[in-house]
Amino acid sequence: MPLSRLNEDQYRAATASNGHNLIIASAGTGKTSTIVGRIAYLLGKGVRPEEILLLTFTNKAAQEMVDRVAQFFGKEVASKIDAGTFHAVSYRWLKKKDGKVVLKQPRELKTLFRSVYEKRSFHHLDGEAEPYGANYLYDKYSFFQNTEMTKPFDEWIGDRHPDHDIFGMIYADIIDEFESLKTQYGFLNFNDLLLKMRDLAKLNDLGYQEVLVDEYQDTNALQGTLIDAMQPPSLFCVGDYDQSIYAFNGADISIIGTFGKKYDDAIIHTLSKNYRSTVPILSLANKVIAYNERIYPKKLEVTRDHAAVAPKLLVYDELFDQYHAIAQLIGRSQTEPEEIAVIFRNNSSADGVEATLRELDIPCRRRGGVSFFDAKEVKALLDIYTLVVNENDMMAFIHLFEYAKGVGSAISKELFIALQKLGGGSLFKGFYHPDPEIINPFEKRKQNYQLGLFDDFLELGSIGRFAKMGFEAKFLKNMVLKHPKLTKDGAQHLHDFFLLYKGLTQVKQPRTVIQKIAASAFYANIVEQLATKRAQQPDGKIDEKQKVESLERIRRKSSVLFELAKPYSEHERFLNAMILGSQDLTQGEGVHLLSIHASKGLEYKEVYVIDLMDGRFPNRKLMSRGGSLDEERRLFYVAVTRAKDRLLLSFARYDKIKKANFVPSQFLYEAGLMPKDDVYTALVEKEQKED
Repeated sequence: MPLSRLNEDQYRAATASNGHNLIIASAGTGKTSTIVGRIAYLLGKGVRPEEILLLTFTNKAAQEMVDRVAQFFGKEVASKIDAGTFHAVSYRWLKKKDGKVVLKQPRELKTLFRSVYEKRSFHHLDGEAEPYGANYLYDKYSFFQNTEMTKPFDEWIGDRHPDHDIFGMIYADIIDEFESLKTQYGFLNFNDLLLKMRDLAKLNDLGYQEVLVDEYQDTNALQGTLIDAMQPPSLFCVGDYDQSIYAFNGADISIIGTFGKKYDDAIIHTLSKNYRSTVPILSLANKVIAYNERIYPKKLEVTRDHAAVAPKLLVYDELFDQYHAIAQLIGRSQTEPEEIAVIFRNNSSADGVEATLRELDIPCRRRGGVSFFDAKEVKALLDIYTLVVNENDMMAFIHLFEYAKGVGSAISKELFIALQKLGGGSLFKGFYHPDPEIINPFEKRKQNYQLGLFDDFLELGSIGRFAKMGFEAKFLKNMVLKHPKLTKDGAQHLHDFFLLYKGLTQVKQPRTVIQKIAASAFYANIVEQLATKRAQQPDGKIDEKQKVESLERIRRKSSVLFELAKPYSEHERFLNAMILGSQDLTQGEGVHLLSIHASKGLEYKEVYVIDLMDGRFPNRKLMSRGGSLDEERRLFYVAVTRAKDRLLLSFARYDKIKKANFVPSQFLYEAGLMPKDDVYTALVEKEQKED
């Protein structure tokens, strides 16, 4: 049984009395075994599996824990445990309650947000600061939702950024219109899932006897209030304040830090035995993290007693010398490629290592930074698919029609609304059966000087300007072509979509839809634009060889989507799987190239932490935008504690492309790998001044 396999600390935590238990589980101390042991203990006490809620940071982690429970209690019992991320669990509850939940990715909602923002003007306001751009304002609003539970947005932005107080009213109105559109079209983002789930939990007893929370140190204020709203009889939280690395996403380290004060019956357990790393690796990690303030006392005991290799510092004169040398070291290593990881703080670091590994024909897979599902060609293909499932998905339409020259978010939105109006609320009918009685399908724009709304809509344009473009006669009669700002490129884009869309709505199999989209002229135009842009050189010329390679990579991505669609027979289930599960999917094989955030929870025999230069790691630019040296130090701690047997850390003194000199990372001095000198003193003084 799971409990019999636990050490004394783990067993004490897993069998703790009901109430509020916090388990401080440092890297490699067996937190997963402890959580599985706790679930086994609850089941053994007679708690029904459906009365147990397990909240994890990834759906993959939840599935791994449920699978381990199934080994002892069977799949039928384990499958009844409610397990997943905050978002996945909330999605299931809301789906069960309301039937249909239209979940949208942040980048899709940014498109909708941008279409609202583009109607506003700030030129009449004379402020000291420039107004935020649409995408940045959206990110600010998302951060606000995750972290602020009492103030309205305009007050919050005014408090944090007084120089933007003058724009507060326009910002707030943009957000109001954006939220109104989301409600009108039934769109939910990831924050909405938690907000609605919190409201549901406040009004209903969800029936959980115990809620278990993994990676508790990365909980944000919104997630914290959701847990509070559930009011479970027993709460079991597992985390490590030294691994709190998601402040940029709203994670609040004070939530784990104040657990003992928040709950009168709180019991703090500490897992002290490390099963992952060797003594020298753990000693290095502890030396550095000790520079951060201690929230809870802890002392780790290493259980591995065999001969260990000391961490090694690799120093190079030039940046790309570093990448080439590391690739060669990996090529000569006796460790299996799947057990090697290269961990980076910045995406540019990964680009250099990936290129040099591939030059040596060393297979590698990359996770973190731009993922498969973040690729624009994948997004575009899934946007087309989305309109097959939900013809009234305005965001998917806007995003696709931004690819037409001269057609931005605002015009795309006007075209969509016009087609809906022509179709009596149906995009499909607006394209193929428009109401002949409607001569002007375009809404009159509002005017409000205070809110930055100005009427710039001109007279209707003439359809005749498109008469010689070879469009189908039926399409050429559509009143949507009268939009005064519709370009010929935009009209061609509309026509290509017109030719594709009707056929897709009659296809039953997801894989066939992917196949037809990938072969269409509409998608080919998007692909051509993307490949051309990626092959453009600094002087504006197109590298034809690079363009051919880009086209091939794009084709491979559509093939991957085709393979992912094979197990599905329902359109909606396939799309939701791509949205909810995309962050857990990786491509390729071989050496792992990982951002530090993507490496969380993983372990490898041989680990390289690269580009340990001040400015890059710690990342001073991100620190200046609200980060901190403490968080950068926690990132370093997470990176080095991924290593089981061998840890190699590297930095370079010079970048010949940018003609930039580097000094070593402060963490290399703190780790005892470099003697503290004048450079270290200067780094510390710099940090003290910034504080």
